[in-house]
Amino acid sequence: MVIDFRRMSPIIAIYVIFLIGINTKYGACDLDRNKTAILAVDASADSGRKIPDTLFGIFFEEINHAGAGGIWAELVNNRGFEAGGQNTPSDFSPWAIIGNESTVFVGTDRSAPFKRNAVALRVQANCDADECPSTGVGVYNPGFWGMNIEDGKGYKLILYVKSLDSINISTSLTTSDGLQTLATSNIVASASDVSNWTKVQLELFAIGSTPNGRLQLTTNKKGVFWLDQVSLMPMDTFMGHGFREDLVSMLADLKPRFVRFPGGCYVEGERLSNAFRWTASIGPWEERPGHYGDVWQYWTDDGLGYFEFLQLAEDLGASPVWVINNGVSHRISVSTTNILPWVQDALNSIEFARGDASSTWGSVRASMGHPDPFDLKYIAVGNEDCGKKFYRGNYLKFYNAIKEAYPDIEIISNCDGSRTTLDHPADYYDYHIYTSTSDMYKMKDFFNSASRSGPKAFVSEYAVTDSSAGTGSLLASLGEAAFLIGLEKNSDVVEMASYAPLFVNANDRRWNPDAIVFNSAQMYGTPSYWMQHFFKESSGAVLNPTYILPNLSSQLAASAVTWKTSDYGSFLKIKIVNIGSDSVNLKIMVSGLTHTINSLSSSTTILTSHHVMDENSFLNPTKVVPQKSVLTDANTEMDVVLSPHSFTSFDLALEQTSYAADM
Repeated sequence: MVIDFRRMSPIIAIYVIFLIGINTKYGACDLDRNKTAILAVDASADSGRKIPDTLFGIFFEEINHAGAGGIWAELVNNRGFEAGGQNTPSDFSPWAIIGNESTVFVGTDRSAPFKRNAVALRVQANCDADECPSTGVGVYNPGFWGMNIEDGKGYKLILYVKSLDSINISTSLTTSDGLQTLATSNIVASASDVSNWTKVQLELFAIGSTPNGRLQLTTNKKGVFWLDQVSLMPMDTFMGHGFREDLVSMLADLKPRFVRFPGGCYVEGERLSNAFRWTASIGPWEERPGHYGDVWQYWTDDGLGYFEFLQLAEDLGASPVWVINNGVSHRISVSTTNILPWVQDALNSIEFARGDASSTWGSVRASMGHPDPFDLKYIAVGNEDCGKKFYRGNYLKFYNAIKEAYPDIEIISNCDGSRTTLDHPADYYDYHIYTSTSDMYKMKDFFNSASRSGPKAFVSEYAVTDSSAGTGSLLASLGEAAFLIGLEKNSDVVEMASYAPLFVNANDRRWNPDAIVFNSAQMYGTPSYWMQHFFKESSGAVLNPTYILPNLSSQLAASAVTWKTSDYGSFLKIKIVNIGSDSVNLKIMVSGLTHTINSLSSSTTILTSHHVMDENSFLNPTKVVPQKSVLTDANTEMDVVLSPHSFTSFDLALEQTSYAADM
């Protein structure tokens, strides 16, 4: 570490020189034994450096049922009966039959009214009211490991029905065994009303609650009817756009500056035939064919499509980062000589997002209710594809075509430019790191030696993933916190970073660990989620130089930023990770402030627990969460004790400020 004494106040410079002298005379080990240190913070106006506005964001991938059965609030699983394939008869799971072989016959056929999803469900009731069970016969859908039905809440049911006879179909929300009805309504229609496919919309209001409910469609009338595209959505969703309120609110609380989507490996597919295709995920939801995500091995109806991802980013006040398929899957690659249709597809996707409402693809967006363009400025060409055949050739085709049509768009390469110069043009290089806690902690210094010329770094996926992570441990979050402190300090070259994966449905854990764990009715943040809260003010803030003496870099990592709110003025946030098993007596010394500190509005927040491997759970969702308290002795000099295995921030409220006022 090179220390510039000219940037320090005289008193801090004297302390630093004094400690360097002691460290030289007696050795660092003597000071380490006492676990006493000084943290010097230079808050002078000319020493600060603005952090990029985009530094911390989120990465969403359709993995672990993060979208289908997750943030997308659709409660019906396999709503279009397409998950079993296009050949009929097919498996229509998780739909199940109510009745027995003598009373009802259910199967799929290809009579649906939609070209891209032709499969429908045929229900043949073989009994009348005096022969059928009292509950009727038909089908039910349990959703994604149970539907969360809440007392007093409304649910919008949409379905398509057809019959050659009159119908009387009961639509009900019930408990998992079907014995308790929580909401019900009937579809009654003459044969002439439903001789052709007819769209039916109902509103159901629950009079009870269950986290494990189901939707039932039953009849006591002999005859045949067909069903297709059965959708059940809560009336209350995040900003009214179809997202599960509680889960997306947790994202909003992080104040993300960007949303990278929709993957990840989900973009590529094991085979290109199963890769995410944006054109199949837009337009009316009934007409979207859905697809089988063969990397994470489950079906998605693609209700959460390209448009919805753009809408999510807008709702969160974040910039969308669109990861496009560059003709490369896990098993096969399109040759560069054949890649031009894929390039045109990417250009079309940009026009969909940014084009005028009168343009070919912009008009499709406008027809979906968003006439104004989305603010799409970032395109990632592929995901983890750098070493794959044809990637570099394909990349250049995409890069040149996009830059020609949209020169302002920032393009992200899959190739790592942190140690070697890229052999192709790029605005960013993508860097992924999954490792142990100890290695992640050491990675705090990784970008110190990264090139300061050329493309910037986008650390789009990072996480501790070895045994030290458990299913989301305190220890893992401390290693990650130190890494992010390193990214703050190197934010002249690292401009974007996001944790991965973001969500896991506890019933389908395909990856471990994850930031947010949920089921149909509950959710909690892992320590890695809560750790990110310490950085949500960093994007666009001013980075202040910090110095720790003696050198305890194997145990402590620290940074300081000055940030401003519209409501509460400015704050100097000092963050310190103590990854060691010993407490540390720390003197914090702040120099260069041109304003006083308001101790009544200052606070300290700590993330720690009794055991370093402690985790949160559905039974104890707040076991490891930040604890905030008033910092009554806030001042430019403070003596504090850092708890073992802890992440602490000291937020000093500033009475007035000069240099941060225009940030």
